[in-house]
Amino acid sequence: MSFLAPLWLALAGAAAVPLLIHLLRRRIGARVEFPAARYLARAEQEHSRKLRLRNLLVMFLRVLAVLCLAAAAARPVGRVAGVGHAPTALAVVLDNSLSSSAVVDGRAVLDRLKRAARAAIAQAAPTDRVWLVTADGRVTGGGAASVTRAVDVLRPLAGRGDVADAVRRGAALVRSSGLPDGTVAVLTDGQATSWPEPISLDAARVVIYAPALRPPLNAAVVAAAAAPTRWTPGGAVEARMLLPSDSAPYRVTLSARGTQRTLARGTAEAPRGGGEATVAVRAAPPERGWVAGSVEVEPDELRGDDARHFAVWVGPAPRALVDASAGPFVRSAIEALVQGGRAQPGPDVRVAAADAVTVLPALILAPDDPVRVGAANRALERAGVPWRFGPPRRGDVQVRFAGQPTRGADDVSAAFRYALVARAGAMADTVARVGSEPWIVSGPNYVLVASPIEPQATSFPVRATFLPWLVEAVSGLAAAGAGQVIDAAPGSQLLRPTGIDALEEPGGARVPLAGDSVAVPDRPGVYFLVRGAERRGALVVNVGPEESVLARLTDGQLRARVEAREVEVRGGEEQWASLLFASSARRSLVAPLLVAALLALAAEAVAARGGRRAAGRRAAGVAPAAERAVG
Repeated sequence: MSFLAPLWLALAGAAAVPLLIHLLRRRIGARVEFPAARYLARAEQEHSRKLRLRNLLVMFLRVLAVLCLAAAAARPVGRVAGVGHAPTALAVVLDNSLSSSAVVDGRAVLDRLKRAARAAIAQAAPTDRVWLVTADGRVTGGGAASVTRAVDVLRPLAGRGDVADAVRRGAALVRSSGLPDGTVAVLTDGQATSWPEPISLDAARVVIYAPALRPPLNAAVVAAAAAPTRWTPGGAVEARMLLPSDSAPYRVTLSARGTQRTLARGTAEAPRGGGEATVAVRAAPPERGWVAGSVEVEPDELRGDDARHFAVWVGPAPRALVDASAGPFVRSAIEALVQGGRAQPGPDVRVAAADAVTVLPALILAPDDPVRVGAANRALERAGVPWRFGPPRRGDVQVRFAGQPTRGADDVSAAFRYALVARAGAMADTVARVGSEPWIVSGPNYVLVASPIEPQATSFPVRATFLPWLVEAVSGLAAAGAGQVIDAAPGSQLLRPTGIDALEEPGGARVPLAGDSVAVPDRPGVYFLVRGAERRGALVVNVGPEESVLARLTDGQLRARVEAREVEVRGGEEQWASLLFASSARRSLVAPLLVAALLALAAEAVAARGGRRAAGRRAAGVAPAAERAVG
């Protein structure tokens, strides 16, 4: 037996009151016998034993009533025979991540989970506390009716959510409930990527329902992006797909000002038996400005990952002006771009050595002579570039480009370079490194290279990747004012970009922004960042690629992912539901104790009344006899 409010047991001290009353009522004094009272003494002796027994019974019943009331106030629970259960805290954790929307045998997995959740909540008694916790961390509490309504309206997320955090939150609710019994009831499709590592829940009791369903075959677009993010005016759409078969058709679309058109169609080829496929589609669309796009495969049993979104800025070919200090290789490369229509002569972007830079935007190269470093650093400071050249470094070292291993595999090396030293508050991206030091950095309106672009200093200008990099760098500088592309997961939070005052939704409506953070929309798509009346970038919302991998854990693997006092995993709905209150086979003892107190008080009243009547009868019969004896 245990007590929900043990402090009330202090009321048991009141049981001393009837005992004290009984003791105080004992007649204590000198014994004086009168001849006329001898008859009364004999009568008292005849009935004294019966009176003592009755008085002891009355005292016992009064003490028993007080003890029962005190115990009832402490709200005891204990294991007794019969139906029902003691007050229980039940946290229903329902995994409504995107994978739960997969259709198996003609029915969505989430529908099965919701049915099991409703059956579990229906078992709750009015004395129980019930919560619903979903994969996005939302909590609904209250009575069983309100939690059931929340289950009924629940929809699958457009992303992964965080099932592990939801389970921890459910366990915290059970611990804070104040009830001695509690269960964390988890309903999940058992997707392996949702349970990447064990969850520690200490002394919690966890019962998991993972229906034994075979995951469907799934085709998905797991990556899609424009390369580069600014087309001037052409570029490529690169995508990766997971295919359950050797091939699958795909479509690339562009949307501009409410009009969607097909940019390209094709067939993605995967290894025999299915796997990962990559595609690249080159295009030079007539649209200008920020454009939304998508890569799509045919719909299947999991619709949420059949399309992936991207954004691209499309503009005219950049106008570049090459200074003689940049060297002959850079000049020849720019001339080749002009002849190919990917650049044009003009002053929009300057390409020069650091000591010849006067205005931005500019592609800035290191001076070929260390004697010019002082002038180069002064020029950088005048132009507002928060970097300076440090001591020269010699020795052939490998160059690694951030996020692009193919360039590193192209065997770019640097034999002569300068250390790049950032000034306080410098904001820049490191495009390439040599060892742990930056070699190319990119900031607002500038790209800075730590080596002269000459074969004696670096192998970069004679590699096949140099010309694409140069196009990307010049195009990015030419469109530096256009903004940036920000990738985010549905429902996440990010810092509000500087100067952005609204989000333009796919339908064209604009949502004003306030504060320092932005709540990422729950629906995937392209949301343009707006300043005033202009688009100044794009927020691209896509589901994480891990949601497309539908492989599930076995019951044993799922059990191993939860570290708790007791963990049960069931694939059958009825078996799972029968375990939810198994640890709560104890029932409240408040009602039986109150009934016992009432019975004790009733018995005490009967015994006390009987004692008074007997005393009255004896007094009425003894008095005349005494008078006769005296006479």
